[in-house]
Amino acid sequence: MKKSIYELTKDDWNTLFPVALVDHNPIWKELYKQEEKRIIDILGNAILRIEHFGSTSIPTIKAKPYIDIIIEVSKEDLFEEHIIKSFASLGYVYFEVPKRDGIEAYMSFGKGYNLDGKKEQIYHIHMCPKDNYMWQQVDFRDYLNTHVDRAKAYEQLKVESASKYKNDRGNYVLSKTDFVNETLAIIKNELL
Repeated sequence: MKKSIYELTKDDWNTLFPVALVDHNPIWKELYKQEEKRIIDILGNAILRIEHFGSTSIPTIKAKPYIDIIIEVSKEDLFEEHIIKSFASLGYVYFEVPKRDGIEAYMSFGKGYNLDGKKEQIYHIHMCPKDNYMWQQVDFRDYLNTHVDRAKAYEQLKVESASKYKNDRGNYVLSKTDFVNETLAIIKNELL
């Protein structure tokens, strides 16, 4: 067994944490609120904005039972050691998401990835300034929460992809990219 999450290979991730969707659970909102409070209590003014996003924030669809959180910080606080240490004290592991495809690098944290197979609540945090592409995920969430037909189409895609890519997290994520981008284009066109 690996001793650290940093030692996991792609195959380890796919085996230990397969893609599995479940029906929406109303407790996810409360879990987010509890974690939000813990984060604000320890980071305070470094946080400019904090949001629950991802499929667990959309009550009408199935989701992997992971709580995704996005936090806005200033460009000056991005990659700051005191923030990384603060999250470590809350049980989070830090990963830097590198710059790719026009998306600026940002901070990511994960908690609940138990390597012994014990089931824990998993949290993902994405931390970046407000101009980072990741913030468009909040617009995506809001759109699906107000357009149930589009949300159900997304759910259907997720179910098909989860079946096809149960042990391939990377391709599961990639399989949803076109849908997300199409939805973001719809949102942009509606704002014109």
